[in-house]
Order: sequence, then C-alpha cells, then structure tokens
Amino acid sequence: MTEREKMDLGLWYDANFDQDLVEERWKAASLCLAFNNCDPMDTQKQSELKRQLLPHASETVGIAAPFQTDYGWNCYIGEGTDINRGAYLMDGGRITIGAHCFIGPNCGMYTANHPLCYQERNRGFEKAGPITIGDNVWLGGDVTILPGVTIGSGAVIGAGSVVTHDIPANTVAFGNPCKPHRAITDADRVLEE
Repeated sequence: MTEREKMDLGLWYDANFDQDLVEERWKAASLCLAFNNCDPMDTQKQSELKRQLLPHASETVGIAAPFQTDYGWNCYIGEGTDINRGAYLMDGGRITIGAHCFIGPNCGMYTANHPLCYQERNRGFEKAGPITIGDNVWLGGDVTILPGVTIGSGAVIGAGSVVTHDIPANTVAFGNPCKPHRAITDADRVLEE
C-alpha cells in the first residue's frame, strides 16, 4: 500500500519523507506562489491557476491571496463560497466546504495529527482526519478547525475560535475550545421580508 493510499484511508503514513507526497506538495506550493503573486486584475490567469490548484472547487469560488494548501486536490469547495485572505487548508485529509460559505481572514483548517512520541513524530508519521463544513457556514476571522470536525450547515463560528469538536447546524458557536451557545432563529433576521 502506498503512503498516499494510507493517507486517504486515515491510517498512519509517512507524510514527510515519501517522495511522491513531497513532490505533490511542491507542485501545490508552486501553484500557490503563482496564484498569490498573480495580478488580481488578471482574472483569466487567476482563474486558470485556481483551477489547477483546486480541481474540485466550483468555478464560482472566490479566493483572496494569500492562500495556501498542501495538495489542493483534496479540497472540495461548493459554489459561491468566499475564502478571505490568509487561509490555509492543510488537506492531507479531505476538506469539504459547502456552498455559499464565508471563510474569514486567516482561517486554518488542519487535518493532520502527529504521534505524541517524538521518536515516531521525527520519522515523519502523520494521520489525517477529514474536515467537513456544511452549506451557508460563516467562519469569523482567525478560526482554527482541527482534524475530524464537522460543522453543520448554517452555523456561525465566532472569530478566534478553535473548533475541536462537531458543531450542530444553525448554531452560533465560539470560544477556545469552540462550543455551541445558541440556535440561530428568526429573531436574528436584520431585514423584514
């Protein structure tokens, strides 16, 4: 079994010294560099680079530079989602972001987990857990999401939160660790319909 196959199955794998994975990360780093240095007025070039870097993202995804990802091909992003400046998607595990999400500046989604014993950690071992974000989620600035977390559709995560466990749909949640505080209701509407 290859290290990539182990990674995809959520098993311990050699993340740091497997040449195939190293080359995949170099390729993504090169594309991130090109995307981040692309003139924002050159929308055609920017779209082309985004397609190469994130082949499973909708054409309507907005991404503000700078943006970083480890592989890119392990990110699945729905239509109309907007990712603000400074986002880092560590996609050793699959990262799924639904449609029409607002991802605030400097958000980090970290799928990697490392052994607690330094001897194993120093050998490059890692295990990746998926991150799933439903549709219409708003992540405030500087939100951190850890491996294996699912955030339900319509949830709002307060700025600076560290999300260590699943968050239910249509919930306001915040803190470190992030906890649900209340449901989002019709009383939260700002416009009369």
